[in-house]
Amino acid sequence: MGDAKTSQEMQRWQAVLRPILLGGMIVLISLSHYLTPLTYCHLHDIFQRLYYIPIILAAFWFGLWGGLGCSLLVSVIYIPHIMYQWGGTFMFEIERYLEIVMYNVVGGLTGLLTQRDRLQRHELQRTAAGLAASYHTLQGQSERIMAVEEQLRRSERLSTLGEMAAVLAHEIRNPLSSIRGTAEILLDDYRPGSPKHEFVEIQIKEADRLNRVVEDFLRLARQQQPAELQRCHVREELETIVTLTANEARRRGVALRLTPIEADLLVTADGEKLRQAFLNIILNALQATPQNGSVSIGLRQQGQQCEIRISDTGPGISDELKQRIFEPFFTTKPDGTGLGLAITRKIIEAHGGSLQVEGKPGSGTTMLVSLPLESSD
Repeated sequence: MGDAKTSQEMQRWQAVLRPILLGGMIVLISLSHYLTPLTYCHLHDIFQRLYYIPIILAAFWFGLWGGLGCSLLVSVIYIPHIMYQWGGTFMFEIERYLEIVMYNVVGGLTGLLTQRDRLQRHELQRTAAGLAASYHTLQGQSERIMAVEEQLRRSERLSTLGEMAAVLAHEIRNPLSSIRGTAEILLDDYRPGSPKHEFVEIQIKEADRLNRVVEDFLRLARQQQPAELQRCHVREELETIVTLTANEARRRGVALRLTPIEADLLVTADGEKLRQAFLNIILNALQATPQNGSVSIGLRQQGQQCEIRISDTGPGISDELKQRIFEPFFTTKPDGTGLGLAITRKIIEAHGGSLQVEGKPGSGTTMLVSLPLESSD
């Protein structure tokens, strides 16, 4: 904006100074003509040629009408010099009259060519501006196309995931049904209170839980999540997960800390899925943290959002990995499936939240979960 203002000021100054400069040059040349004695013919020839300078400048600066106007002004000023000072006959001074004709020819042609060049330049500038606008439009369209292609590739991967999930569910459910049926038969052989009766009950419960996990995985892969939403206390959910993962943290020699939480933040969510998401993130953090390292979990309110930060002191993460860790089947672990974080993000997004990763190589990694707080209405 400042450059445009400066350019306008320069144009205004040029519009004022250029006519003054042209007029000064014509006056100076004419006075030299009229005040120089006629005996100095060679000086008069020089002054006669000097008139071309303001004529050509006027044509360059103001176009056709500028060149013609200046040449006519020079002609009006120069004719009396020929008639009264030289005082020769018309035939004797015809060369000087032809010079006046040349003033007008040069002024007109130069002004015409300059004006045509200026029009062509303006046309080229408009064309360049149009091409620049078209380029930006095409660039935006190209970026949108690339984004759509990325979404299509992601949808294709999710479609493949759905097909694999269906096959996996079929292959797991059949032996799982046999295991559960066998456990129910064994349950009849032991009375309540017997240790084996309790073990068989655990087996049945775990088989049911595994069946639910398979069903949830299948729904996630198909992008169908008919969750039972209810009020959830985020602090209680995090405390539960910390209790569940405490043994794993001790086994790895990692300090697992839940920072003191004063506020009781409430969200509307499917508690079981939310716990699954938190569990995936914390287990990943524990696996990435070396012995004697630490994993800390923080909770705070940020506007109308509940923010959960899970930070580790592991090797950190590069910008390239940040873009890929949520892709299905992408993993950096030798025995990983590449589904944990992909499923976790889908769970978080299904609850209206977001999952982001922060960090850089050598400074640990932080997973930031944002969930909308329960409405007070």
